[in-house]
Amino acid sequence: MSLLHQEEQDDAARGEELTRGSSHLVVAAVVATLVVAAAIAAYVISGQTAPMATGEVLGVWAHAQHVETSGYDASGAMMPKESFDQVMVFATVKLHNQSKAPLFLWNILTNATLDDGIHSSYAGTAADYDRVFVAYPNLGVPHGKALPLQTEIDPGQTLEGTFVCAFKLTKQQWDARKGLNFTFAFRYQPNLVLTPKVPVNEE
Repeated sequence: MSLLHQEEQDDAARGEELTRGSSHLVVAAVVATLVVAAAIAAYVISGQTAPMATGEVLGVWAHAQHVETSGYDASGAMMPKESFDQVMVFATVKLHNQSKAPLFLWNILTNATLDDGIHSSYAGTAADYDRVFVAYPNLGVPHGKALPLQTEIDPGQTLEGTFVCAFKLTKQQWDARKGLNFTFAFRYQPNLVLTPKVPVNEE
């Protein structure tokens, strides 16, 4: 065997050893990556906690109407009349504090998704809710207990009630909506968003 032939064989052997070594490194890198990914996933999952509040939408009613102002302000002075279309949305909900600390309900938003984006309306106070039934005695909406805003929900307590929001929309715009949900804002806590699973009762 010539010296040149011997050197070629030695080079080939070294190449096979390098290839075998590289494949071991690839396998080790893949295993290490999987172990690290599993450790990160376990850390994230263990760090997640249950939401402080849960809830359910029990009923939704929508009342469309054309509104014309009286032409007088609160003090009786004359002012220009205004007319517009609006949709009042009533929702009866149940909120539950499943945490070990009190929750402070701060605000409620009704969110309607229309062709031009999301329209949001703040809920009226409990007094506003009751005044609606005085102003419109023929509403086909059940007059239940008002859901108080800016109220504390103790640990384990469930709060149930109805609130009202109003949108300056025509009935046609409202009927063409693509989505509806409610946002409950708690002080120092994440918002709770509830999408109704019940149909909207149109009045």
